[in-house]
Amino acid sequence: MNINASIVDQRITGIIEDHPEWLPDGDENAKKSSAFVLLCMSTALELNLLESAELLTEGGNDAGVDGIHISEVDDGEFAVTIFQGKYKVKDLRGVANFPENGVQKAVNTVATLFDPAKKIELNNRIAPKVEEIRSLVRDGYIPSVSVVLCNNGTKWSEQAQNWITQSGFTEDQVMWVHYNHDSIVSVLQRKKTVDDSIRLEGKAVIEDFNFRRVLVGKVAVTEIAELFNRHNDLLLERNIRRYLGLHSNRVNSAIHETLANTQKRDNFYFFNNGITMICRKFRHNALQGENYQLKLEGMQIINGGQTCKTIQQTLYPPSPRHLRLFEESFKNVYVLLRIYELSEDDQNFVRDITYATNSQNPVDLRDLRSNDEIQRQLEIGIRDLVYTYKHKREEGGGGSSVVTSSILAESVLAIWLKKPQQAKFRRKEHFGKLYGAIFKELNAAQALLATLIFRHVENERKRPSTENPPDFLPYASHYISMLVGRKLLADKNLQLSDVSHLNFKDIHDTFGEQKLEYHRKSIDDILKALKECYGDRDISLQQLSATFRRGDLIEMLAE
Repeated sequence: MNINASIVDQRITGIIEDHPEWLPDGDENAKKSSAFVLLCMSTALELNLLESAELLTEGGNDAGVDGIHISEVDDGEFAVTIFQGKYKVKDLRGVANFPENGVQKAVNTVATLFDPAKKIELNNRIAPKVEEIRSLVRDGYIPSVSVVLCNNGTKWSEQAQNWITQSGFTEDQVMWVHYNHDSIVSVLQRKKTVDDSIRLEGKAVIEDFNFRRVLVGKVAVTEIAELFNRHNDLLLERNIRRYLGLHSNRVNSAIHETLANTQKRDNFYFFNNGITMICRKFRHNALQGENYQLKLEGMQIINGGQTCKTIQQTLYPPSPRHLRLFEESFKNVYVLLRIYELSEDDQNFVRDITYATNSQNPVDLRDLRSNDEIQRQLEIGIRDLVYTYKHKREEGGGGSSVVTSSILAESVLAIWLKKPQQAKFRRKEHFGKLYGAIFKELNAAQALLATLIFRHVENERKRPSTENPPDFLPYASHYISMLVGRKLLADKNLQLSDVSHLNFKDIHDTFGEQKLEYHRKSIDDILKALKECYGDRDISLQQLSATFRRGDLIEMLAE
């Protein structure tokens, strides 16, 4: 028995016991397979288990897709990650290849799902997601696809690789990733500290500055690749961006192209912003004038993680098609390296450095905002209302009394600020550009009320209380929430500014009594708006997806 495979099996057994409602109906083997895919998505995408459960799509007519994640649009592109899982329930040796027929089915799936002209019968879990993808494609956005083939064994065979190679999909648009029990356990073990050595090339600047030590020098990309071969993502534990390796993007592609180009690679040092690393301590032989061999304790990369991982995958590619790169010389290819030696009590300073070196990019800044005064105030205020506010990313959903900052921000933006399309499709900016607008003068009662409204509407989307829910329901939660919030305040004859801890219980009780009626009336309002927009003609799922994404109904739903 493989130890990592047994660890994963124990985890998925726990998921089945604790959350059977997340998994499709079926026998124990089917549930284990679904729970395995759920765990793979959670660790690979860095989502909690509840969020990952929303991505499950398996069942009849699932096109061979067990889970699917769609990112926000960024600079004309959007990332789609498709998961297909194969779990051997009775074989935990971890030696079986991913099945060849599974690879072949995945190739056919990619060829079908991303072509809006091709018709395909799909179940209700996956159809809205696929049509959302196709709607984006029709609007001219470019999909960047990652196909993650998961099993509790080894990678696919050479014959299966040939099918991928012969598919005709270009690597900058479709990436094939093998993910298994070892991958999962490596994520679960990330909090281990990394002690290792790095050899610098040429001279370096080393000085004490503001009671801290700083080093600036250059390092060969081969040194970085070897470092990541030894430690992989353990080095990125404190990097808020992590590596977008499961989501190919333009930045990574440009880094790869520069490294692969024999005419450009020697100038890589000048083209790249470099790598920023922190550590508890670094040592070197000060008697040398250059080419230091550094020994580092507790090393972490806080900026440049994408550069490092792309270097690793370029010099040590997973696909045998690129073995030619091993034969090419990288001995004169360098990258800038900054190292800061910081003490254990420098946590706030580390956060500030991480924010400063990453905030020029559109990233999730939730962790960096987590210690803001307003977040601490909300935590206290929400606790006084008998709920728990989590303003840092943590594993697990936490239950009905727990409110996360990400859902809170999304709810407030959709309901009180009346921007449902931004709430859904600009999540990366909720703790960036939109942070001030969302949280300015927001009190705990207003925040909690918005979250509870959105949570109810989302529950209606997942498990409709009506027999024939409208086709637009999978796309409309943020709009419905906005209308429910409006109706609730109107019933209480209140403005948002009137909502506080003093009247929260009364408003909350009214919402509990009337929430189904508010939801029904909001559905009617949207049906009327859609009729005003489209008349009596049929509306496809692709059109519905585009309508709610673009905010076409905002004016028609205005008060």
